[in-house]
Amino acid sequence: MIAELVQVTTGDGLRLHGALHRPAEAANATAPRQVLLLLHGAGGNFYSSGLFTGLISRLVKDGLTVLAVNTRGHDAVSTAGTRKYFGAALEVVDDCRHDIAAWVEFLTGRGYEQVVLAGHSLGAVKAIYCLAHEPPAQVSRLIALSPPRLSYSRFAGSPEAETFLSEFAVAETHVREGRGETIMAVQFPLPYLVSAAGYLDKYGPEERYNILNFVDRVDCPMLFTFGTIELRRGSAFEGLPEELNARPSEAGKLLVAVVAGADHFYSFGLGELAAQMVAWLGRS
Repeated sequence: MIAELVQVTTGDGLRLHGALHRPAEAANATAPRQVLLLLHGAGGNFYSSGLFTGLISRLVKDGLTVLAVNTRGHDAVSTAGTRKYFGAALEVVDDCRHDIAAWVEFLTGRGYEQVVLAGHSLGAVKAIYCLAHEPPAQVSRLIALSPPRLSYSRFAGSPEAETFLSEFAVAETHVREGRGETIMAVQFPLPYLVSAAGYLDKYGPEERYNILNFVDRVDCPMLFTFGTIELRRGSAFEGLPEELNARPSEAGKLLVAVVAGADHFYSFGLGELAAQMVAWLGRS
């Protein structure tokens, strides 16, 4: 799949990279100035995701233009074009506003008038968070692929509570003793590297990134998708489609689609996921 490699510099000086995928002109059945801006999940990147590779090929074949990008949370640790370290282990989710703003500005400069902001996993949380707190005017729609519920109260009451609370206590100790940048190898909610301060920020009792606390503030139409397998595995997803469907919203503003047989990475059901996205984007 041929793509144009592109880069931006954020307002706070980070260089980020991405790949712009365009359909053949004859196959472009969408509005010509519409583009889908795709954000990876925790520790991911725009070029190595099996989900992105399979999904983008299907979307482009159906006439969509897709820009898959890195945020400052790409890979476990990165330099992001500076001497300072970034990456999933050290990112602050709130900073995603700078990354999304830079990519939307890039697309606007290319002449795209309608940006569909889409993200997978933590990338979906970032997309929702940005549109609830500092929405770029050019973003017309939101697609959230498997956004987890980052809820301290839910985690603390889950079967995994012992692991979560133990790791949270270790992170609290590091921060209290001035070691907030200490990198921890945690197991909950997934095995990954994260700073002690970052762990508290993501999963603290303030529930700063619990999408249920701010999804109602997003003004544009929204599509949420989940896989039936991931909904049975862990407190971050269990019951979330029902909670989203129970939110008061304008008719048709929020749609939840569940893909049968799909896990968190849509290893199965990728074709159905792409079809759901294309059909939803084709609606007026």
